[in-house]
Amino acid sequence: MVGRLGGGVTVTAERVGVGRWVGVVAVGLGIWAIVTTEILPIGLLTPIGADFALTAGRTGWLMTMPGLVAAVAAPVVTVATARVDRRLMLCVLMGLLAVAGFLAAAAPVYWLELFARFVVGLVIGGFWSIGAGLAARLVPERWTVRATAVIFSAVPLGSVLGVPAGTFVGEFAGWRTSFAALGVLSLVVLGALYVSVPPLPPLQVTRPAVLREALRGSKYALIVTCLIVTAHFASYTYVTPFLRHVVRPELIGVLLLIYGAAGLVGNLVAGTAAGRNLTVTFAGCAALITLATLLMPVVGHSTAGALVLLVVWGLGYGGVPVCSMGMFAKAVPGSREAATVLFTASFQAVLSTGALLGGLVVDSWSVSAAMVGGGLCAMLTVGVLLWSRTQEVPGT
Repeated sequence: MVGRLGGGVTVTAERVGVGRWVGVVAVGLGIWAIVTTEILPIGLLTPIGADFALTAGRTGWLMTMPGLVAAVAAPVVTVATARVDRRLMLCVLMGLLAVAGFLAAAAPVYWLELFARFVVGLVIGGFWSIGAGLAARLVPERWTVRATAVIFSAVPLGSVLGVPAGTFVGEFAGWRTSFAALGVLSLVVLGALYVSVPPLPPLQVTRPAVLREALRGSKYALIVTCLIVTAHFASYTYVTPFLRHVVRPELIGVLLLIYGAAGLVGNLVAGTAAGRNLTVTFAGCAALITLATLLMPVVGHSTAGALVLLVVWGLGYGGVPVCSMGMFAKAVPGSREAATVLFTASFQAVLSTGALLGGLVVDSWSVSAAMVGGGLCAMLTVGVLLWSRTQEVPGT
């Protein structure tokens, strides 16, 4: 099948199809860069805190700031730019991410570092809400599910490649070098998006009324997401200070790499299993997180014990984003972008809250106490999900 594009250029449908898949990959790379930028402080918490003479809990504000901003930015940016071409928005947001990376690398004082993280939050809220639901516009309908999985695979890949690489660079060349490298990466992704993603004028304007209606239909998805994300980030944000008492600093990046690889496997397994039984799959992911966090203070004080538990933890958390998004999509089937906005806003708000609560526990008691608190919250998530199987709950 042959068609013609502007300027008299003849192209085959196959070439157009390949081009659209390159666009899917570019969107996924954008989310990968964003996820890596957002969670990179987890691997560099100790050197950043030492540079600014801060406690681990206060340094954890670098995780809290972008999450809080993204929670507000997701609906605000999406509604405010509802009539703007989506490709243009993705490119502008990726440019802002590059600015944030360079600013974080150069910040001489902590408040400027926090401002850089504020900009990251704006990017997260806007890019996720727009980009995560674009698969259906980039590929034929029969490939939408697979394209969505490609985009969402960027989440565990941020842990697999981004954070360990950033941690490794930070240990040997300084943490500022890691953020500068992410600034360069963001510019590369911006170019890829501009070249490979076609113009995407908005098809369905996301108005506040649409979001309010979606919110009414997805209360249960919100509750479950809030519980499990709080559980994870209240404990995982401070896993690096914990590991520094277990292994040599140069090995932390390796352990985080293994955790991330397990997360990628968990994402793939959960993506398949959730299609058959979303609730049971979600409960299984939460149960693995429960097991890992509760046992970490008990058996995680040896290299072997910490390694095994990080694998279990990665397998569990790797499936959380796809299960959470699946629950929102089922609860709000009429508006994919609205479902994505709610997913992004709730996920980011609770991410920041979990990191903040965990920091308070760490500063008041210990990292081990934060692990236990996260484990109990994850256990509550399992209970709520299993209870829902006996009820008629939308989205499960």
